[in-house]
Amino acid sequence: MRLNKLLPALDWLKTYSKMDFQQDTVSSIVFTIMVIPQSLAYAMLAGLPAITGLYASILPSVLYSLFGTSRTLAVGPVALTSVMTASVVMPFAVSGTEQYATVAILLAFLSGVFLLVLSLLRLGFLTNLLSHPVISGFISASALLIVIGQLKYLLGIQSEGDTLIPLITSLYEHLSDINLPTFILSFTSIVSLLLVRRHFSGFLKYVGCSAKTVQLFGKSGPVLIVVLATVAVAVFSLDKLGVSIIGAVPNTIPSINTELIDLDIIWKLLPGAFLISIVGFVGSVSVAQSFAAKRRQDIDPNQELVGLGLANIGSALSGAFPVTGGFSRTVLNADCGAKNPMTGIISAFLILLILLFLTPLFFYLPNAILAAIISISMMQLVSVGDLCHLWRFSKKEAFLLLVTFSVVLVEGMQTGLITGVVLSLLFFLWHTSHPHIAIVGRVPGTEHFRNVQRFTVETHPSILTVRIDENLFFANARSLEERLQSLVSQNSAIKHLVLMCTAVNMIDASALQSLEKILDRLNDAGVKLHLSEVKGPVMDRLKDSDLIQHLSGKIFLTQHQAIEELEEKQAKI
Repeated sequence: MRLNKLLPALDWLKTYSKMDFQQDTVSSIVFTIMVIPQSLAYAMLAGLPAITGLYASILPSVLYSLFGTSRTLAVGPVALTSVMTASVVMPFAVSGTEQYATVAILLAFLSGVFLLVLSLLRLGFLTNLLSHPVISGFISASALLIVIGQLKYLLGIQSEGDTLIPLITSLYEHLSDINLPTFILSFTSIVSLLLVRRHFSGFLKYVGCSAKTVQLFGKSGPVLIVVLATVAVAVFSLDKLGVSIIGAVPNTIPSINTELIDLDIIWKLLPGAFLISIVGFVGSVSVAQSFAAKRRQDIDPNQELVGLGLANIGSALSGAFPVTGGFSRTVLNADCGAKNPMTGIISAFLILLILLFLTPLFFYLPNAILAAIISISMMQLVSVGDLCHLWRFSKKEAFLLLVTFSVVLVEGMQTGLITGVVLSLLFFLWHTSHPHIAIVGRVPGTEHFRNVQRFTVETHPSILTVRIDENLFFANARSLEERLQSLVSQNSAIKHLVLMCTAVNMIDASALQSLEKILDRLNDAGVKLHLSEVKGPVMDRLKDSDLIQHLSGKIFLTQHQAIEELEEKQAKI
């Protein structure tokens, strides 16, 4: 059982059959054909030679298939981690140099180590610090930066910068250098890609293809466009007219040149590696869980940390860059019919064969078509609808999204993400330090108690019932003191104060001290303090405290019981 937990592949391998292998082989062939252009494009996005995307699709895919818990998740180069890689590595080296490749490899290794450490310490919960508004703002701004950054390939001009202002300024300065053949190729590619994405399945049906063929190849239209663009460049010698191409593919895997690495570089890479690990893990687990829910399968987040950590270390050993599980990659995998992680292993083997024997076919592949693929994919991630929805639901969270979005655009991805996380924590602390405290009364004819400001309820002039809708801890202890003091001082007729603790799941030492102060002040004012509906774990911690030992009132099992008894006492006075 322990071995199965460490190596989840043993679970599905036990029931794996020859028929499964045949189906997975067909699915893998289709998936490999369609994922190659995407992998090449994302490597370019990371500032590395396009072929590096294939390096990042072999060993990481195999390792995740063996150690991950998702049956569908496809691990490899992903747009977001690719552009984060470029953002982290660029301060250390110029793209295309040996130093740049070495730092990218080191970044992948450090990301893998971080994920494994998080797994060993069972700290996967840290990813909860990335709230939905922060993730949404970060992804939208990052996607927009990616698209703007691809304009230099689409227009055939030079451009520098990794944030909005430098990118726009650089593009504007080089507008006069637009290469017309590149622009025409880019425009034609984008239009063609959009058309085949929408109509290719219909075209296959129109020409009489079977339903199974349409299902398998319906999303392979972009591959056809890539092939046609490459052929066009080769036949018409467009590279001699200024169209940028991939060119000769190296037949050796890049490796870390230890002479270019020192402790100072490693230390400075740590924050970037940590952010890439967290963002990649959050996105990967979200995708894995959504597909697992559809297929009624289980995902173990802690084991996912192991699978993704080993995948990134495998990427480093392959001379590549950080990888994770991507949404578009996984959707493609599922659409191709993948039902077992074996598709990841077979696809890796197929990509290895392509690297060994077919790399000369990539020589005339234009960078413009890869930029077009990236741009179309990224524009789908810019979500205006998310902002509109949040604006209607919570102005505060919409503000958080806008701030994250703006800081990412102006200051960069790392700064934007950190700003968003810090603001999220500040908003959380503000909310919890101002707990919702309601005066409640009994709904007539029932045993239910509700807020006096929202319902028509029964109250007693000498009994005040206060419901605390928050855990009690150091951040809100003082606020609770002030609120209760204010309520009691405003009404001299109050003889009993009942704290209704339905929503209180935790009381820390600071809050306990505040409650003891409240008890002393109420005693001085001649008011008895009672507690009702205290949860078992909270009571276990309070039972030996001075608060309970010196409590002037009683602890009631239910609020109804408290009011019945106290009203009866007051009626006798």
